[in-house]
Amino acid sequence: MAEHLSVVMPVYNERYLVAESIRRVLAVESPLISRLDLIIVDDGSKDGTRDILRRLAAEHPDRITYVEHEQNQGKGAAVRTGIARATGAVTVIQDADLEYDPQDLARLMLPFVREEADVVFGSRFLTGEYRRVLYYRHTIGNHLLTFLSNVLTDLNLTDMETCYKAVRTRLLQSIPIRSRDFRLEPELTFKLAKRGAKIFEVPISYAGRTYAEGKKIGLRDALLAVGAMLHWWLIDDIYSPDEYGSNILVDLSGVPRFNRWMGDTVRPHLGARILEIGAGLGNLSREFLPRDHYTVSDVNPHYLAYLRNFAEGKPYMDVREVDLTRAAHFAPLAGQYDTVVCLNVLEHVEDEAGALRNLFGALTPGGRAVILVPQDPQLFGTLDEVLCHKRRYTRESFRAVLEANGFGVEELVDFNRVTTPAWWFNGRVLKRQHFGRLQLKMVNLLTGVFRALDGVLPWSGASLIAVARRPPA
Repeated sequence: MAEHLSVVMPVYNERYLVAESIRRVLAVESPLISRLDLIIVDDGSKDGTRDILRRLAAEHPDRITYVEHEQNQGKGAAVRTGIARATGAVTVIQDADLEYDPQDLARLMLPFVREEADVVFGSRFLTGEYRRVLYYRHTIGNHLLTFLSNVLTDLNLTDMETCYKAVRTRLLQSIPIRSRDFRLEPELTFKLAKRGAKIFEVPISYAGRTYAEGKKIGLRDALLAVGAMLHWWLIDDIYSPDEYGSNILVDLSGVPRFNRWMGDTVRPHLGARILEIGAGLGNLSREFLPRDHYTVSDVNPHYLAYLRNFAEGKPYMDVREVDLTRAAHFAPLAGQYDTVVCLNVLEHVEDEAGALRNLFGALTPGGRAVILVPQDPQLFGTLDEVLCHKRRYTRESFRAVLEANGFGVEELVDFNRVTTPAWWFNGRVLKRQHFGRLQLKMVNLLTGVFRALDGVLPWSGASLIAVARRPPA
């Protein structure tokens, strides 16, 4: 099936080449491309390029979207502007300097159509015809940078620095782009890897400019690229703010020891056939696998895409969009599971009674629901507001709502007493709007201490876990 392709072309002072570049892009035809539109961003050109672009945009109003930056802001800024205007299913970056041949765009589309790829890199070094032999220094520099990138990302790319990075538009538009210059290439590579994207490479042709023509990679550029790789290896800035709070929730994936503690607490109550609600990035799912059957679910389309890639090669696992409040989503799941896991989800919904009835219906008679919620209304503060919590529970209120919706409560467990004071201080006193990365690293580092202290501290836990059973038939 053919795909709609958006081509983003950042342009700066390319008066001698840009018209031919645009002609070649618009001339691309392929049974793999249902429609091709071109988004041109002039990044403050001063050499007459702008007049050429205005004329060509006027000649092709149905195929060219044209945007101007008054001042030069760098390639990254121009690409960011173009991506925001992309409407195709797939978006690719195309430089305006004729180094990359637009006829290769059809080759880039093949893994999207056949393999349901998320990302396709056009590799200058994989195989294929080269229009010009690359300068040795240029080649070895790219190989070294790609090698370091592979070490840090656990990928096996042959060409990290390639301009041709074709990405599912929804995925690309959800990634914040911070780089202003060529460091865009490692930034995108690292963020796509951290998002768990399904990445392919295809060979492309390449006509690199010579050193005399001003196209070169110097030592300073290489060091800047290495610095960018180290930065994006350490920093998990991989989601733009959205209605799901993806940029906040992803921070919690950086506390694997804490997640393991939560998994260890929940695991004794799990059966063989599990439905997990609000699985996110599968941070806890990993703790419970394998099982006879395991369904992971979420409502965030970015998380669902990640989970589908995560589920590949796991025949016992399936991925579903399941909204806790929609009975229609639960109708096909009725009576199929001996365990429902619902951690940090119930507090987000207005209709908690309807949500609990849906969980109840998914269970076999005698099946268990393991539900974790935030505890103590007195802790409710800005962190709860940012996470869109509707409420925090007491032991009495939680038990009451479970029993009112048919569950028998077997156990209520206080969880994570140690961070209760910190939650109160950050949310009620400091009124923070996010989790500090240093704080999260300290939580992860000290999880062993937290586990040892959790049973002896005299106050209630920041969370409350209920083990509730659907009565036997």
